[in-house]
Amino acid sequence: MKFYGPIGYAETVETKPGVWEEQIAERMYYGDLTRNTRRLQSSETLNDDINVANEISIVADPFANEHFYSMRYVGFMGAKWKISNVEVQYPRLILTIGGVYNDGQTTSVS
Repeated sequence: MKFYGPIGYAETVETKPGVWEEQIAERMYYGDLTRNTRRLQSSETLNDDINVANEISIVADPFANEHFYSMRYVGFMGAKWKISNVEVQYPRLILTIGGVYNDGQTTSVS
């Protein structure tokens, strides 16, 4: 299955003197979905957590090769998923994704 979507990169910036925060910048990439699986993980919370163990192989540009350590999430199937592992196989990067990425933004429900 083909993939086209955003990858979020974190950059730590000083927002106020002595206050550092991560800011996310997205870049779009092409690639292939090489593994597509899901697992339901029981937890101490009311609802079980949904995790995927998908692998996405992207064609890496020079920016991705130099900043793979700052990749935080992949936009896939309408959600942002945490990148749990990055394997460098030049000219590709193999991204393993896990649970849903929490970007710290809250949404109101009406």
